[in-house]
Amino acid sequence: MAKKEKCVCKSVPEWLNTYGDMVTLLLTFFVLLFAMSSISPGKFQQIVVGLTLALSGNPPSVLTGGQTVSEEALISQKPGVYQELLRISEEYKGKVTIEERDEGTFITLTNFKIFETGSAKLTAEAKEIIEKLGAVILEYTSNIIEVRGYADDRPTTPDSIYPSNWHLSSARASSVVNFMLTELKQKRYVLRYAEVRSGLFDIDYFYSPDRFVPIGRGDVDVNKELKSIKANYDYDISKLQSDYESGKISTEEYQTKRSELTSKYNRDVENTRARYRKIEIVIKRETRGS
Repeated sequence: MAKKEKCVCKSVPEWLNTYGDMVTLLLTFFVLLFAMSSISPGKFQQIVVGLTLALSGNPPSVLTGGQTVSEEALISQKPGVYQELLRISEEYKGKVTIEERDEGTFITLTNFKIFETGSAKLTAEAKEIIEKLGAVILEYTSNIIEVRGYADDRPTTPDSIYPSNWHLSSARASSVVNFMLTELKQKRYVLRYAEVRSGLFDIDYFYSPDRFVPIGRGDVDVNKELKSIKANYDYDISKLQSDYESGKISTEEYQTKRSELTSKYNRDVENTRARYRKIEIVIKRETRGS
């Protein structure tokens, strides 16, 4: 039986291997170009600013050092930004507090006159503090900003333009947002005019309305605390009354202790009301879509 002849296959030309590698590299290159075409203004601007500073030889500031090319939703992981917020908090100690929660970074403005009585008009001191905080929050992050307004338990006056505390608290939150998008934006535009004109700073991107969520909390939270304070007061008065009726304390002791309890209750109510004349700025753990 005749042996089968082995099939001798022709080898692939060497140039074909090189051609295949070149096509693969070209495909990778065009995929890379496509990916770069969807870069967000914030990322692009951060790259431009970073390269400019590096090539100019100017030492970066604390804030610049805190920026990264990637958009990071955790403010506490941006050392420069977080440290600057803490510095402002220290400058206005007792009036500005910074707290990390699951929801995001909470900045609370309290213990000073933020609004005119019964209105949503910001005071000069409130504008000064919000201006410093806003410049850092808005220009060095791309996070969603939630602003929460509050009102105390007392109803609005009959001549007020706000029918209820819901309207008043919502107007207060919106007032802060409007200040950032108008007065603060205009001031920062003037201060960073050269960067805006040269394209190094896109002010409309960072001071964009779609970053803000104003929320009115009304008097819900303050009423919860006041009910708890009232329940404790009623319990103490009831116990005191029982001691008096059972003869454990004299009439003079009863009247003195009752007066002390009432004074303490009134102080607690006023202190609680004061704490809820506040504004919360929440830097959410999320960024807007690119």
